[in-house]
Amino acid sequence: MTFLLSIGTRKGLFLARSDDRVSWTIEGPHFLAQEIASVAIDTRRSPARLLVGVQNMHFGPTVAWSDDLGATWTEPEHGAITFPDDTEAALARVWQLHPDTPERPDVVWAGCEPTSLWRSDDGGDTFELVRGLWDHPHRKDWAPGFGGAAVHTVLPHPSTDEVLVAMSTGGVYSSPDGATDWAPRNKGISAYFFPDPYPEFGQCVHKVVADAAGPDTLYAQNHGGVYRSDDRGLQWTSIADGLPSDFGFIALASPHTPGTAWVMPLEADAARVPPGGHLRLYRTRDGGRTWQENSSGLPDGVWTVALRDAACVDTAESTGVYFGTRDGTVFASADEGETFVTVAEHLPDVLSVRAALLP
Repeated sequence: MTFLLSIGTRKGLFLARSDDRVSWTIEGPHFLAQEIASVAIDTRRSPARLLVGVQNMHFGPTVAWSDDLGATWTEPEHGAITFPDDTEAALARVWQLHPDTPERPDVVWAGCEPTSLWRSDDGGDTFELVRGLWDHPHRKDWAPGFGGAAVHTVLPHPSTDEVLVAMSTGGVYSSPDGATDWAPRNKGISAYFFPDPYPEFGQCVHKVVADAAGPDTLYAQNHGGVYRSDDRGLQWTSIADGLPSDFGFIALASPHTPGTAWVMPLEADAARVPPGGHLRLYRTRDGGRTWQENSSGLPDGVWTVALRDAACVDTAESTGVYFGTRDGTVFASADEGETFVTVAEHLPDVLSVRAALLP
């Protein structure tokens, strides 16, 4: 069994491989000097397909893919994602690539800037705009966050056609068919920067993940707030008690153990650095009622951060936890975040990290 780590950076894609998640070999860069804001490893295929959201400073953004683990790459001549003429919009960046369930082996979702959701039915070769979300009457009020106006989370339901998305800054939305009717799901999530701190929509959600208990249990890290929902986002409850800060970018959940999730608290507002310069991951094993600080192998005197998609988990029996920072360091844990090793240092700014187990 080989562990593959796909690391998208501000200046290219790096691939790390390991047999034990302790010692790693690094390959790359692929797409040197091009920004890789999103990566996905589609293990529903054999061999696995690597998908990357590439931002070329001369030719613009697109989705590229490889079916031989990076030996060769395919880029569509006219771009995999192109806005229809009547939208009067142009693709700025591909922020999220998310393969659907094994029951829909050819479906891949893309969350993009400007705020939009796209669906591919051919494994990521081509994408079609989800017009129901694009034409939503709220869209005119979805303001860009600090990182841009983008759909950054896509969570298809494993047994129905429902799809849930999160965006900055619009909040959480859900559609029963992933296509036409979209409704906000932000009840209980604070937006303290608004006159009404609990608006119907407009929250700056940084990341949403699903618990191993099932798709109805979700965790959200917001711009001020860590939350859990037990009804697929109809109602959210704060679980920030016990954390040094409720601000952060990443949220992770175990694929196997219900109630287990991780966040990385940061000093809020303009600071956006680890509290006191101590880079730490916090884990809950009881759905957010209590939190444990994980520090073994993580440094002090650190003033960098992990961005919302620069972190992931793998599907091994003992869940691997991974994250990369804006100073180009990538960390890996083979024991659910108890201890970390350094995978790579001195890479460009890390924007996206995804892991997979390969035969």
